[in-house]
Amino acid sequence: MKRVVIDTLRSLGASVEDAGAEGEEPVDYPDYAAVVARAVGTQRVDFGVLVCGTGIGMSIAANKVPGVRAALVRDARDAEMSRRHNDANVLVLGAEGADSERVREIVHTWWQTDFEGGRHARRIAKIDDMERS
Repeated sequence: MKRVVIDTLRSLGASVEDAGAEGEEPVDYPDYAAVVARAVGTQRVDFGVLVCGTGIGMSIAANKVPGVRAALVRDARDAEMSRRHNDANVLVLGAEGADSERVREIVHTWWQTDFEGGRHARRIAKIDDMERS
């Protein structure tokens, strides 16, 4: 799945920095979530993508980093809404049972969707306030 994500992002003109694991050996996902989330949280990069078996652990870990709004996305609709309404800056995908075509559609939709702002900006500001307190 990592290769599909990287190839899709590059086809959309994104600059990609691969900070992920190599091979199929089990790794401690919080370590990888931390690298990507810190890069996004410090604004060294604009966006991040995380992949693990279900995506749940990666989401939890990434959202511990200030400035990160990681969204576990299962389909194109989730991808669109996570960007449009929640201004998600980290896309999280679960690899188990995912097919390449659906992953390409999710990544494409997520990358192409802009934050809507308006009432949603007020809500994001409230989340930011929670993070600071």
